[in-house]
Amino acid sequence: MVLEVKDHSRRRFISMASASIVAASLPVKRTKAKLCFVCSPANDLFKSAGLPGCAFETTPQAINAADFGAGVLILAEQYPTSATPFDQEMIDMARKKDLRIYVEYPAWLPEIDISLKKAEIWDRAVITSSRFGAQLKPSCIVSVNDCHYVAVSTPNPDIVLARVAGFDTAVYGLEKTELHPILFEDSAHSLMVATTKLSQFRRARYGPSSAWVTIWEKILEWLSRSKAAEPLRGKTAVRPSYGRTQPLPGGVECESFQRGVKWFSNSRLLIDQSWQRRVDSAKLLPDSVAPAPEHDWPIGNGSCGMLEGFSSRIDVQGNQPVRWARRADCMGEASFTFALSSAIDGEKSSGDTAKNLINFIYASPGLAGGPRAAQTSPSFGLLNWDADSPGLYYGDDNARCLLGTIGAAAITGTSQWDKNILRATLANFRTTGVYGFRGEKIRQADLEKNGVHYYQQMERKHFAPHFEAYPWALYLWTYAKTGYKPLLDRTLIAIRNTMGAYPDAWQWTYGIQQERARMLLPLAWLVRVLDNSEHRGWLRFMAEELLKHQNSTGAILEEIGQTSKGNCGPPASNAAYGTAEASLIQADGDSVCDLLYTSNFAFLGLHEAAAATGDRYYNAAEDRLAQLLCRIQIRSEEHPELDGGWFRAFSPTMWDYWASNSDSGWGAWVIESGWTQAWITSVLGMRSKAVSLWALTEKSDISVQMDSVSREFALSGGI
Repeated sequence: MVLEVKDHSRRRFISMASASIVAASLPVKRTKAKLCFVCSPANDLFKSAGLPGCAFETTPQAINAADFGAGVLILAEQYPTSATPFDQEMIDMARKKDLRIYVEYPAWLPEIDISLKKAEIWDRAVITSSRFGAQLKPSCIVSVNDCHYVAVSTPNPDIVLARVAGFDTAVYGLEKTELHPILFEDSAHSLMVATTKLSQFRRARYGPSSAWVTIWEKILEWLSRSKAAEPLRGKTAVRPSYGRTQPLPGGVECESFQRGVKWFSNSRLLIDQSWQRRVDSAKLLPDSVAPAPEHDWPIGNGSCGMLEGFSSRIDVQGNQPVRWARRADCMGEASFTFALSSAIDGEKSSGDTAKNLINFIYASPGLAGGPRAAQTSPSFGLLNWDADSPGLYYGDDNARCLLGTIGAAAITGTSQWDKNILRATLANFRTTGVYGFRGEKIRQADLEKNGVHYYQQMERKHFAPHFEAYPWALYLWTYAKTGYKPLLDRTLIAIRNTMGAYPDAWQWTYGIQQERARMLLPLAWLVRVLDNSEHRGWLRFMAEELLKHQNSTGAILEEIGQTSKGNCGPPASNAAYGTAEASLIQADGDSVCDLLYTSNFAFLGLHEAAAATGDRYYNAAEDRLAQLLCRIQIRSEEHPELDGGWFRAFSPTMWDYWASNSDSGWGAWVIESGWTQAWITSVLGMRSKAVSLWALTEKSDISVQMDSVSREFALSGGI
């Protein structure tokens, strides 16, 4: 079925005053209209509708009880297992009383053949009529998560299901795209039909929340034959902690830190020995994505490792699956968070968890073990990407793991991992080329084929801070502790070339903003090592480039870079949506901040820049971002596994968790235990202690391990 949609304007949803309240501004005085619902009292719509009405067990009961000219809503109580009972007799009964009927997920429709289907994972809902007014014009995108539907053919639907690219608008239109109606009016029978269950908009977390307020207002107005519908009421199931302009309470950052730490327990990502066997079965699934641990499972203490985080899918109950990978970077980063918790809140168990996570990394055959533990191996000292990959080494992932580990070591007052830290740092450095660039990743098979000297002698220039910047920060920190000058020399060459290549030669991954954000940390630490006007100027320049896009809410908005330099940009067609890693925005101007790749690292970078320079410019930007992060931290009573977390995507215009979800698996609603959760929480913790990561680790005596580690590397090609 092909529909022509003429209005493809890139509009923006009208944002609510606060996304935490599902309500809309309508006139105060109304004519009361009675509605009869066929549903349980727990139905989202029945609980939220402001009109007087009653719930009935059967459709005949509701029709018999309805006043002449009233509306009857037959809701899909057995969705998605069974379609909703509906037949000609019900239509005939309603016609005698001039009733309007809304029915969803029906088992029968007059003069229409139907069949039950399940939507493809990347299908989204698109507005295709003018029914919803200026707030939701044709081509607007909304979500109907984990959609099951009755397949029908009808000429003029109001909403369709389709695979479409775009942030909030189907930018490539709907031509040559398979469409499935999910809402339409059958005026001949006084029917409005939803081919799926729209009334579970709260439980199944349909989005954006403001759009579903509008959709339901218009449906209820049609049923009541007037603009007499009361606004929907009640809180959304998963929402920001505070509204856009709501005053923040005193101590909000401390509260946010504590909730952020508690999330690791609430989420059950810490593997307990009693259920760790389930990891083996989950890792056989695509991307290791499987149902989340149950709420009553025991919480681990880090000794069995930690799962990666929540995947960006939402099912009919509003639940999200978990990626069951055990990644070194996520565990190393989280160890710092737990160590800070032990120092701030005096929780000894948190300190134990930090140590256990680090010990798990270095004891795991799949992470630091295997060929990485053999002194004669070219991969000696490196950390594997995850415990089950055959050997994949991202310099960035290794660096973030180690940055978290050095922070945890400093707080817990131990030097027991110093050799591991130095060994992994130098293992990454010795696979870095003459100009200080290592590239995106190195595979075990390539290392064995090429040998270490091949990588040491590379003349590559890779202007991609997403992959290169955090290893540079780690090398600068290690130089400051050991005085090993090649670390400084190659890093300085790399940073100088990268700053000179900005912006035309920069390669970006999901957008240019994340590349700018990543540069802040090495530039701040370069000032620590060599404080001069040039290095301070680089830092200030890069911060200004990033903060041009920080708006009044504190949000740092995303920006697409030059198309020719992008690796994971927006999909170029409807068919490409969801097929590869991709940005959260479709085009510049889409209102989104990215907490997986930009804002989290900007938060750390600004914090370290302020401490390194004493310049209030960085403090002010950091403060604005901190307030935003406290406001948009997830609040949810229904989903304690999400409460206290931060999703990847947040739209400050909508004040809601919304973006293009095209990034396969790591889209808008992902929560990464390391990258996002760990660094946001850790920076909040450091702010509460008025300390920087550099200052925390100032007393490290890792240098005493230098001679021993150098001798180890001599057997596999040296440093």
